[in-house]
Amino acid sequence: MPTTPTTTLTKRAAQRPTTEQARPQSQPQRQPQPETTPSRREADGMAVASFVLGLVGLLIFNIVLGPLALTLAGLALLRGTNRRGRAALGLALGAADLIVLAALATSDHTLSWSFGP
Repeated sequence: MPTTPTTTLTKRAAQRPTTEQARPQSQPQRQPQPETTPSRREADGMAVASFVLGLVGLLIFNIVLGPLALTLAGLALLRGTNRRGRAALGLALGAADLIVLAALATSDHTLSWSFGP
């Protein structure tokens, strides 16, 4: 019976372990890294912007900055931001802006702060 000649390449291929044999079972699997896609970064920026606009809106331009903070915070939460707490604070501060606006409008019939007599 004739045997087929083996070369060095076929010997190495036969000796090479498969991926299942090469990976020891005791090593933990790698965890996938969180995605940092442009939309995720934009959502993080929206969360921070809503927080800042809501905070500034308590003092000035609450008629504009309040709804803007609410909108940006809602969009950030819908897009899955990593800064959920900041977006929630932006929502709360945007709502507080509108409450301050309503309180000012009912108390002295104006849309701005007034200090003094």
